Amino acid sequence: MQEFTYELGKAVFNTLASRGQKMQKLAIATMRSLTGNIGFDPVTALPTFGIAIGDIQNPTYSLEEIFRTLESAGKKCLVAIDEFQQITNYPEKNIEAELRSHIQKLTNTQFIFSGSERHLLEEMFLDSARPFYNSADIQSLDVIEEEKYAEFVHHHFLANGKRISDDAISHVYHTFDGNTYYNQKTMREAFAETASDALCTKEMTEQVISQMVREANRHYSEIMARLTLPQKELLYAIAKEHRAQQITSGAFIRRHSLKSASSVQSSIKKLQEFGLVSFDSGNYYIADQLMRLWLIT
Repeated sequence: MQEFTYELGKAVFNTLASRGQKMQKLAIATMRSLTGNIGFDPVTALPTFGIAIGDIQNPTYSLEEIFRTLESAGKKCLVAIDEFQQITNYPEKNIEAELRSHIQKLTNTQFIFSGSERHLLEEMFLDSARPFYNSADIQSLDVIEEEKYAEFVHHHFLANGKRISDDAISHVYHTFDGNTYYNQKTMREAFAETASDALCTKEMTEQVISQMVREANRHYSEIMARLTLPQKELLYAIAKEHRAQQITSGAFIRRHSLKSASSVQSSIKKLQEFGLVSFDSGNYYIADQLMRLWLIT
């Protein structure tokens, strides 16, 4: 909670500090517990947020100051918090209730809560026993359509005197299930490997992806070393099926020579906690598409 308060306080302070002296004075006057080490940037002459995480002795009080500052800003404020579901992993068990108690009083500020773990966000906002129940509108963001992404890639290759085949784009797109990060990483490397007036082929993108898998070997090996044997076996099983369903069923357990349904249940809970496996629409899948490739290679 100290880290959350620090990041939110820094973001609010820096935003207000860049909006003129009136907003600077407001931030310094209202965020008293967070502005004890204010300095000034010699280049921009703007005040800088000099507090450290350890300086936040009372996060509850500091949060109250931050939200009070937003309410006093004089203009509508929009606060976007990415990977919001991470607060469920905080050691403080009352963080959802505390944030909700502050947010529900605000009239000048609106919030966007986003995250990659859809099922965790849905539990937070759709479970009647949770503090954030029915406090926000739900909107799902699907991956970019392949046709739209292909237009984007063709445009940038052609604009720089290069070409790329439709097969190459489709191969990358489907290899990573449309994941923007890995699509872009692969295309950036493929673009660099393509000479002027030349064509980037599917084979070239395959080589780029293989290189990415090899470079990630040490990182993924270290992750696997921290898992128990049942957790590793379940991770491999899900990777092989790409989208795994009914993982505690007898058929799934026999197909992948797993120990038991209870072992699968305890393992999947940990794998989700570690952020290695995600769940959506009845499907379990490896959250990191490159890791899935590494596991099945």
